[in-house]
Amino acid sequence: MIGGRWKRSGAKARLRQTPAIVGCATALALMAPLSPALASEGNQWSYGFGQPTSAIAGNPAQAHDQSFAREWEANPPKGFPTLSRENLNAMKDAIKRYADVVAAGGWKTVPDGQLQPGNSGAPVAILRERLKLSGDLRDADSYDLGFFDGTLERAVRRFQASNGLTPTGIVDKRTIAALNVPAAARLRQLQSNLGRLNEMARSLPKRYIVVNIPAAQIEAVENDKVVSRHAGVVGKIDRQTPLLRSQIHELNFNPIWHLPPTVISKDLVPKAREMAKKGQDALTKLGIDAYGGDGKKLDSTKIKWDSAGVNGLTYRQQPGPENPLGFVKINFHNSHSVYMHDTPSDRLFGRNFRAASSGCVRVQGIENLAAWLMEEQGWDKQRVLAMKKSGERQDVRLKKPMPLFFVYITAWATEDGVIQFRRDLYQRDGVGPTASAY
Repeated sequence: MIGGRWKRSGAKARLRQTPAIVGCATALALMAPLSPALASEGNQWSYGFGQPTSAIAGNPAQAHDQSFAREWEANPPKGFPTLSRENLNAMKDAIKRYADVVAAGGWKTVPDGQLQPGNSGAPVAILRERLKLSGDLRDADSYDLGFFDGTLERAVRRFQASNGLTPTGIVDKRTIAALNVPAAARLRQLQSNLGRLNEMARSLPKRYIVVNIPAAQIEAVENDKVVSRHAGVVGKIDRQTPLLRSQIHELNFNPIWHLPPTVISKDLVPKAREMAKKGQDALTKLGIDAYGGDGKKLDSTKIKWDSAGVNGLTYRQQPGPENPLGFVKINFHNSHSVYMHDTPSDRLFGRNFRAASSGCVRVQGIENLAAWLMEEQGWDKQRVLAMKKSGERQDVRLKKPMPLFFVYITAWATEDGVIQFRRDLYQRDGVGPTASAY
């Protein structure tokens, strides 16, 4: 029921205003302590991903199963393309629906406190009414207004799936925060995103890759169908992934990591100084080499980390199991020094909040994306995985560059009538923190 697009002038303005990221934002994991509509089966955003309704409804504890949450977050269903031209009319319908809800006074606030199947009382009645207004609960399904039955549980999971949350059917703190984003704020998001989506959807190529930053997801699209959808890790709030349009032109297998200036100044040097005070050699521990202006490798034990010159040195990490780029890096021309890449640690892909890099984008299941990128050059997934296993360094240029878009879409609707919302990660929708606090 609702979708969104980009206003041409607004999108360009936002592109100009995006803070430059001088270097990739693969935050040093090794350095840190560690819809108004019902989500349809066809859209695959439905509530039953891998778990029958009866399983969760009959056993609420199962809904809390962390393995289910990790599986859902790390392996999102394909669904419909976010940028499809087919979404435009659905987006306009959604705006009309939400405008009517706002004109009627919006919805009540769902009280704090976890709700789950079997609960009853006033909070459940408020929850039921809230989900009716957004279209997640159908009027014909309402019986005892104050009882959390299976019908309400399914509606909760529909809401969660279309709001970027793990569809457990349990109304937890994060779900309540999403439910309580005011209808007026959601309407404004829909209106803003209609402009963003409109600009993008009318000039899309046959094949392309899109990174939707607020959703922390990557789509490979061909002929207006999602070939694969991947969980991603995007930039932190203070190291934002930029908006951009480019073309993927090269893949680096088992790459050398050239630490970018941002990571050097904000991660490496502070960590090295801290370790030096304890008599520890950070570079040896982290497997990183330092080079002077003449290109010669330096003795890490003789580096004076308190000097200003350490920020001007060149730092590299050779390919290997600890290299934060993983086994493949995807390159595209841009002025922000960002790229897409694998990672040696996939734990973040199983989390709901995945803004944890320094601006670059980590990709779950990147071997599938790499194989799709190079299929016209005779590569398949087995060959890609063979490169991972061998550890061989190889750079492969694409004969035909792949169009790539980094976009900021927080609200859209798909052709099946499902309205999707994602948290306003970088607060660019003009609705304040209310739509980003979950």
